[in-house]
Amino acid sequence: MALSFLTHGSAVMDQGTRHEVQAGDVVLVPSGRPHRMVSAQSPRAWGVSFYPSCYSAGELGTLLDPFERAARGASTVVRIPSDRHAHLANLCAELHRETQLGGSSAHAEVAQKSLLGLVLTEVARASNITSTAGLQPTLVGDALRFIERNCLRPISLRDVADAVHRSPSYVATAVKRATGKTVMAWVIAGRLAEARNRLRHGDERVDIIAERVGYADPTHFIRLFRRVHGVTPTAWRLRQREA
Repeated sequence: MALSFLTHGSAVMDQGTRHEVQAGDVVLVPSGRPHRMVSAQSPRAWGVSFYPSCYSAGELGTLLDPFERAARGASTVVRIPSDRHAHLANLCAELHRETQLGGSSAHAEVAQKSLLGLVLTEVARASNITSTAGLQPTLVGDALRFIERNCLRPISLRDVADAVHRSPSYVATAVKRATGKTVMAWVIAGRLAEARNRLRHGDERVDIIAERVGYADPTHFIRLFRRVHGVTPTAWRLRQREA
């Protein structure tokens, strides 16, 4: 999941439907939703992306509701009240600073999660909460949300299919057709995103990171990471710290 908070200028965003956004707007990007900027005039924005699977069950509570409503067809644009613009911008700036500090301190992880929670709280409060009773959840959206929230534990196509009450073959075809990626590719993407986060901001050994993101065999994890990123996890970490 991701969001962009436009602090200056204006832009036209396309997520299947085009929206004109201006300073003070937050654009929500639900899981698996293709998106692009069509045009812009002097834009400046903060971007935040995250995987809900990095949080324990229920930890984010209802803070993901705006994303889930957007995935079901509600507007992806949230207008932030003018008196909250500076506060939200400051939260985004502080979150950026915390993620750039690095280190494996438990305090750093708590700070990042807390700041993200505050960002999502501002968005949730500002989000249009009018009834969406006529909007039905999409199977692909539900499947991707399940993957995001559970990809760090052992899950299979069967688990995803059971979660959305469809057959594995039906889910596999629907996800591939809608997103261009397989179910297991989404699982791997979630795991590698968390692995990159730990490599960039911590000092855990690669075998420990492999276990934390769902791979009991570190050799398999290293092989997979190299296939996706072209280098080993250790080399990737070194490049990030030299950049």
